[in-house]
Amino acid sequence: MLQTEHTASGWIKTFEKYYADQTQHILNSMVLKLQEDPRRRFIWSEISFFSKWWDNISAQKRAAVRRLVGSGQLEMVTGGWVMPDEANSHYFAMIDQLIEGHQWLEKNIGVTPRSGWAVDPFGHSATMPYLLRRANLTSMLIQRVHYAIKKHFAATHSLEFMWRQTWDPDSSTDIFCHMMPFYSYDVPHTCGPDPKICCQFDFKRLPGGRINCPWKVPPRAITEANVAERAHLLLDQYRKKSKLFRSKVLLVPLGDDFRYDKTQEWDAQFLNYQRLFDFLNAHPSLHVQAQFGTLSDYFDALSKRTGIVPGKKPPGFPVLSGDFFSYADREDHYWTGYYTSRPFYKSLDRVLEAHLRGAEILYSLALSHARHAGMDSRYPLSDYALLTEARRALGLFQHHDAITGTAKEAVVVDYGVRLLHSLVNLKRIISNAAHYLVLGDKESYRYDTAGPFLGMDDMRLNQDSLPEKTVIKLDTSPRFVVLFNPLEQERLSVVSLLVNSPRVRVLSEEGQPLAIQLSAQWSSATDMEPDVYQVSIMTRLPALGLSVLQLYKSFDSHSTLTSSVRIHLHGRDLPVRPREVFPVRVVPATSDDFCLDNQHMQACFSGLTGLLQSIRRAGEEHRLSSEFFIYGTRSAKDKSGAYLFLPDGDAKPYAPKEPPVVRVTEGPFFSEVASYYQHVQQVVRLYNVPGVEGLSLDVSCLVDIRDHVNKEMALRLSTSIASEDTFFTDLNGFQIQPRRFLKKLPLQANFYPMPAMAYIQDKQSRLTLHTAQALGVSSLHSGQLEVILDRRLMQDDNRGLGQGLKDNKRTCNRFRLLLEHRTTANKVQDSRPISFPSLLSHMTSMHLNAEVLAMPVAQEKPAPPALRSFRPLSATVPCDLHILNLRTLQAEDDSLPSAEMALILHRKGFDCGLEAKNLGFNCTTSQGKFSLGSLFHGLELGSLQPTSLTLMYPLGAASPNSTVIHMDPMEIATFRIHFG
Repeated sequence: MLQTEHTASGWIKTFEKYYADQTQHILNSMVLKLQEDPRRRFIWSEISFFSKWWDNISAQKRAAVRRLVGSGQLEMVTGGWVMPDEANSHYFAMIDQLIEGHQWLEKNIGVTPRSGWAVDPFGHSATMPYLLRRANLTSMLIQRVHYAIKKHFAATHSLEFMWRQTWDPDSSTDIFCHMMPFYSYDVPHTCGPDPKICCQFDFKRLPGGRINCPWKVPPRAITEANVAERAHLLLDQYRKKSKLFRSKVLLVPLGDDFRYDKTQEWDAQFLNYQRLFDFLNAHPSLHVQAQFGTLSDYFDALSKRTGIVPGKKPPGFPVLSGDFFSYADREDHYWTGYYTSRPFYKSLDRVLEAHLRGAEILYSLALSHARHAGMDSRYPLSDYALLTEARRALGLFQHHDAITGTAKEAVVVDYGVRLLHSLVNLKRIISNAAHYLVLGDKESYRYDTAGPFLGMDDMRLNQDSLPEKTVIKLDTSPRFVVLFNPLEQERLSVVSLLVNSPRVRVLSEEGQPLAIQLSAQWSSATDMEPDVYQVSIMTRLPALGLSVLQLYKSFDSHSTLTSSVRIHLHGRDLPVRPREVFPVRVVPATSDDFCLDNQHMQACFSGLTGLLQSIRRAGEEHRLSSEFFIYGTRSAKDKSGAYLFLPDGDAKPYAPKEPPVVRVTEGPFFSEVASYYQHVQQVVRLYNVPGVEGLSLDVSCLVDIRDHVNKEMALRLSTSIASEDTFFTDLNGFQIQPRRFLKKLPLQANFYPMPAMAYIQDKQSRLTLHTAQALGVSSLHSGQLEVILDRRLMQDDNRGLGQGLKDNKRTCNRFRLLLEHRTTANKVQDSRPISFPSLLSHMTSMHLNAEVLAMPVAQEKPAPPALRSFRPLSATVPCDLHILNLRTLQAEDDSLPSAEMALILHRKGFDCGLEAKNLGFNCTTSQGKFSLGSLFHGLELGSLQPTSLTLMYPLGAASPNSTVIHMDPMEIATFRIHFG
């Protein structure tokens, strides 16, 4: 029997309020009650709460906790910062919160978790077992799986299985997984199949307490007089539950949300159960031995019973691959709404993640270079504490009521404030690191808290506002701008800056004038912002590096190329106020279809709607049309809410009151079509750039449905691709899971999470929708992809939240559309449950998710010291190898950095049947072999130690002499490094 409770890191109350009201009391009484009897056991999973409590307890209490962990009475399970959502979370953040928790445990308690515990995420991803296995955990438990799948697994004795990755050729990714068989993780649903009986054994519900049993039979305290009858009744449930499993060892969790916060409850549960167990164990004729245990006690007992090493496959147990989405807990109540709920924050999450990765890497490099030059005493080491705080803010938001969009409105605001606070701090860390790294003369480096050397690229007024780009004020003396490319690949990109004058010259670092595209900054469909101009340049940026631009006010305009603009009003009577710099052609009535093109493709649009109609590539035309649709919700009893998607039938075309204003901009570096509707503005941009950036369409949707009632807005893409009933979605931006549209299931059952991409394909082509934020996606007909952009719902959906979704924001959803041709004749084997993006697709996703940061030098006068570009890498990284993170590890004093770093690499799996070599997309791979020794220019690798994913276990010997590594496709590897 497993004593457990479930603490939410923010849901109905904020994290801080839960801690104050409940969590600290649970942990305090745990220390007290476990010490009373060595037979008692308890498990804990979220380190976010545990570390906060630890900071507030005495040295004496800490010693008691270490003793309890050492004796096996208290087990830390999973050990992540939170119990993360598995649908919307991105693998960078999943790994980061796991490292944050494991590093905390190692440092403070000296313990390494062995078993995973995930009772509450709403469906389970195959990424989680991979990450846990690579962190050296051997077993895991899951709970929220579709009730029909549970029923099938119970019938086939498959509730315990080896979970293996789809791409794994042998069994190196296997982890032992236990699926709980019943409806919930509360006591009525854990002792056996009959909740009416099990509830009688939840001794918190004894008469006179605050909660009772809805089945109308209350628990009775166990006495000499009733123990025999009660024990037999309970044992009958245990036997029935045991029949669903292959072994004779049975796991019975005893717990629920925020349990055990009062000592009376500990006594009620422990004393009554101890009487029951003593009775059972005293009667050998019953053939049962019952005791309290931890999760690993259970897995160990199971291994012993089946005669295997813990974590290995017991004889006859099944091996499974795949995931457990989408989840339904009863009837047709599919939890597919939360894939989109509160998309504003799903987007902010990814912005913070991109900044955290950029800040980690640049901070590690700046600090290493400063140490190398003996300058680290001048470097702001205080940035490390801000970095830790940001890791923890991002980690907290991965919690399964946070990024999911399923918390109360006030809790959402609390998360938002934390995310924005950390975002601002990360921008500061990045600019501090960039400042040091671009200085030509490092001796002149001075860190000034009051006035940072580099300004921010943009500002957000509040936690729920969209960012506003910084406007650079020009003068006749130069203004310098530092550009940061967070990708490990060199990048040819169009960078757009806002300036206060149309008379602008841009020079490279060497003083060469650069061609620029000058465009207006629009405040509405027909109004230009006064005194704000967008200047765009095409520039090649070093991998993970910094480059420098200078901007002048200048009347010499021979390198200025102005955009031409036309506005289609469709008969609407709107004043258009152009500026003298930008001639605007107004087309008052309906107009014909039109096209934009670059050297790779031509995109054609409807003159009426301004929306995409088709794409021409390599001489072939492909239908690719986009339309907006609206879903309603049911009129009968159960309606959609934060969790559930319960539509009232098929979506209906979005029918705005007035036709859109369509604004077409054409220029040398990019052209775009902006369609302004009442509730959505869509901008489709085509970059005229060789390589990655010019091979896909950039699509953004600014959605505002604050006046809708019980409506969800969807974007549907329709093509002539013969995809039939098959489509593909990613899991956590880490791997691809093939999906099938099942007509026999309700519409909402066919939606899946899309954290990073979804695609459809046939034998000739593949269309990939890349996304910069997690949203729900489906393919309801052959050749279609459909994504839910936002949802506004007026009622609770009876899953405990007690609120609808009424706090919608103006939200910008960003996408890239990539159409690729199959070059190899090999037939697409859709029957094989495995698929990969192409290399171009991976790169497109990275470009979308890791934008170039442009930081203006804050001081205007006197002229700043000489600045030089920073190129950290001395070798080209193979383009299937991604530097996931370069994370400076903490010193003994956890607010300070140590000299060690974690280098985390991911070798991506890719489909080479879609190669686009002739498209100016140059990139090399090396079969997973790579030398780390001379990777970082000007820094010598002092040591390289391969470790488990979260650095808890060394793997093999540290080799100072050999720095060549080899990685298989899809694998993630962590190295503990420090520079000499």
